[in-house]
Amino acid sequence: MPQDADVRRDGRDALERGRAAVEQRAWDRGCDALTAADDAGLLAEPEDVEGLALCAQLTGRPDLAEAAWARAHEGFVDRGEVRAAVRCAFWLGLVLIVGRGIETRGGAWVARARRLLDEDGPRDCPEWGYLLLPDALRTLDGDEPDLAYVAFGEAMAIGQRWADDDLMTLGRLGQGQASLRLGEPARGLALLDEAMLSVETGRVSPLASGIVYCAVLIACQQLFDLRRAREWTETFSDWCDAQPGLVPFRGQCLVHRSQVAQLRGDWREATAEADRACRWLSDPPDPALGMAHYQRAELHRIHGEYAAAAASYGAATDCGHDPHPGLALVWLAQGRTEAAVAAMRRALDQTSSTLPEVRDELSRPRSRAESLAASVTIMVSAGEDEAADRACSELGSIADAVGTDVLRAMASHARGQVLLARGRPGDALEHLASARRRWLGLRAPYETACTRVLVSRALRELGDTETAEVELAAADRAFAEAGVEPDRGVRASTTASPSPGDAHGLSAREVEVLRLVATGRTNREIAGRLVISDKTVARHLHNILTKLDLPNRSAATAYAYEHRIL
Repeated sequence: MPQDADVRRDGRDALERGRAAVEQRAWDRGCDALTAADDAGLLAEPEDVEGLALCAQLTGRPDLAEAAWARAHEGFVDRGEVRAAVRCAFWLGLVLIVGRGIETRGGAWVARARRLLDEDGPRDCPEWGYLLLPDALRTLDGDEPDLAYVAFGEAMAIGQRWADDDLMTLGRLGQGQASLRLGEPARGLALLDEAMLSVETGRVSPLASGIVYCAVLIACQQLFDLRRAREWTETFSDWCDAQPGLVPFRGQCLVHRSQVAQLRGDWREATAEADRACRWLSDPPDPALGMAHYQRAELHRIHGEYAAAAASYGAATDCGHDPHPGLALVWLAQGRTEAAVAAMRRALDQTSSTLPEVRDELSRPRSRAESLAASVTIMVSAGEDEAADRACSELGSIADAVGTDVLRAMASHARGQVLLARGRPGDALEHLASARRRWLGLRAPYETACTRVLVSRALRELGDTETAEVELAAADRAFAEAGVEPDRGVRASTTASPSPGDAHGLSAREVEVLRLVATGRTNREIAGRLVISDKTVARHLHNILTKLDLPNRSAATAYAYEHRIL
């Protein structure tokens, strides 16, 4: 019939468009065209069905991808092409296990591939190397990095013998990850860099390339290796942008881009990337969605948007992502110090109990270092100096083991906080100056400003009020450029934020005025900062002195430092 002929002609056209789109890595067009060809009954060859599986996977349609890979596998089996059938089963199993966390069904596909290869396949072929990878990953996750390193090495050797770029690169990636777990960062990072270089040649398949990119960026973030994170994030972004419709890797890429933009102080880009990541990863829900919501919450928190931050932390929690330490820092800023302390004690105890006993601090996740840094701020604010010191010491040991500048800056900043709390401004200044120097070298303006606030406080306690004011003014400018209210930024970066009830009967506004008095500002400067009149500032100051039974402004400043109302 003419209508049937038209359908078949349209189907053939769609098939050709789909094949061309796959070659051009236009995954969204490829998925649409191959689906149309399938609807017309013309997607008969398993190679084309496999192409549909790849397009569906890369455009965020996991159910379609799973069905297509299973169908392609059966098609290759029917044609007696065992190796091709094994590859389809392998990729389907790996995507289910690693990408979707469906271990039972994913493991079953890997087992099917192994049985098929054992019964009907050649004794020596690269597919045997691919089938080593899932077990090696399980060994790595099961805290046996030494055994995982050997298994990944065997896979890589098979890849080298068969000149299989995907297998060589994935094996090298695994060895790099295992080396980091073994406490050998130099070797591990060198292997990861080499895996990335292999991807850049263009000889590695898109699916394997995306796995490598994501794994390397995660490693950079875990180690706070900002230089590598910046370089490889830019490369990854270019790779994603060159492939229309790419979803699984693009979403994670946006989270990493947001984190890098945040550290360099590009708040507009950081926010835009985080928002895009939340959208990309929401439909269908991706395992990285919780990370995206947490990143969005962090940006809200830094800008003092605490209600929005709490909502985003809640969304992260719904996705299985721990809301702390970010949410605990929100509570601290809101004056809920006891809640913040309790949350951080629980968070640190929980992560400590789940950390594997391995040779080096490199096994500790990024979240551990972030939690320790936040714990120092919270514990110092609560007067829990011993707990703050313990957290600071552990953070220092991680920084020494990993050796990246970001971690060293975090550790120096934390040590400065603890020493200030113990009344040792001279010793604190040495550590804070080191932190400030590292943040400046990393071109991290917000972190530099937060450290400058503490440098200013140390200088003021040492009697160098003029230099202290210079440091504080520089911090205020950085906060303003970041879109953070200077006073809010100061409070967020110092070691206390008492609620009105904690501040001996002072109102919230009186606490704000007292903080500014303690920084040495005049009534006129305070009025300009709070957008109130000089007369109102004078009235607040009078009430402060009366409520606290203090004789003068100097006594109020001393009281603020003594009680950490800064």
